[in-house]
Amino acid sequence: MNLMPRVREVKVGINFGDRIMPVGRLAMNERTVFFEYNRAFIDYGMEISPLNLPLQPGIFCFDYGLFEGLPGVFNDSLPDGWGRLLFDRFARTQGLIPAEVTPLDRLAHIGFQGMGALVFEPDYSVNDTQKVINLDHLAEQAQDVLRGTSDDVLQALLSLNGSSAGARPKALIAVDQTRKHIMHGVNEWPDGYAPWMVKFANSQDGLDAGAIEYVYALMAIEAGINMPNVHLFSAQKGAGYFAIKRFDRENNKRYHMHTACGLLHSDFRTPSLDYEDLMALTGVLTRDVREVERMYRLAVFNVLAHNRDDHAKNFSFLMDETGQWKLSPAYDLTFSSGPHGEQSTMVMGEGRNPTVTHLIKLGKEAKMAKDRIHDIIQKTQISLAKWPEMAKQYGVSDANIKLIQHKLESTML
Repeated sequence: MNLMPRVREVKVGINFGDRIMPVGRLAMNERTVFFEYNRAFIDYGMEISPLNLPLQPGIFCFDYGLFEGLPGVFNDSLPDGWGRLLFDRFARTQGLIPAEVTPLDRLAHIGFQGMGALVFEPDYSVNDTQKVINLDHLAEQAQDVLRGTSDDVLQALLSLNGSSAGARPKALIAVDQTRKHIMHGVNEWPDGYAPWMVKFANSQDGLDAGAIEYVYALMAIEAGINMPNVHLFSAQKGAGYFAIKRFDRENNKRYHMHTACGLLHSDFRTPSLDYEDLMALTGVLTRDVREVERMYRLAVFNVLAHNRDDHAKNFSFLMDETGQWKLSPAYDLTFSSGPHGEQSTMVMGEGRNPTVTHLIKLGKEAKMAKDRIHDIIQKTQISLAKWPEMAKQYGVSDANIKLIQHKLESTML
């Protein structure tokens, strides 16, 4: 029996926290998605995706092969990995196979619950009324779904996912200032609470995956990278759950969020970008050399820290209600391997074995001062040298401490 409402048209709005401003509408005919801006929004003059969805009259449509025909800015509102798995399992319980679900159906089920400032109508998002959250219980539910043994928790987990992306199970939560009380917090939270995201292990992760990402975040902060607040929540099994404060929300204010993947219409599953591209994109979008330097710091950290899953969805930009863009705080920084063991984002054409030499060349190409380049690289190396001590402190296994230390030492050469 088909219980899931189907969608023929989706109205797009943007909400920076005080009101919803109509942006335009999406419609679909067979496998082609069409988009048209609202005339008043064009007159307002706010570019939500300047490179591939410029603010102009007329109807846009794109190739189905990328983002199932969606403009990249709206595809950014859809989850992949874990979130898509949850929704596809949920669709089956409603009598639909995932192949029958259109991108517009998926956007309608994000509704008002997505990351960033974009909202979609109709809003068929799953609303769960549960309040207090137990992270150990959530982690076990996530494992049940990964094992394919439980459909009765799908709605609860869907309601906590919002539109967060990535392969590992995640939940959007609200955390109080003591970090001892956790509540449901996708779109609203009580006074004294702030919106966070917590991650759980997937079927390939070890029990110390959360601790590894936490230590990486601490090293990144020490290296001068702009990171949100992070925390390692205790767990019954393993070293803990990694959590990060959401940067698309600030009190009642919301920021429009756009990934490099969505901005450039670049398929993150077949990496082709270079950090040179990302630094150029940052300069064009923000018109601020300080933001370009922040992207450079990220490049240096990812290469030297052996974070090779640095694909185009792992770099985002934020826009406020005035239309001003900036590079988002860093996220998804952890020890990882990229496609065939290579860096997902190349450095001056080198993906298999990028070195400090390539990073220096990258900085020079961006017209950065030689002393500044060396300071950033040296500060990063000093922070990464603390890996063994910090990893032991937060419960990373001896085997992973040695493995990662070996890889970190090889990148310093």
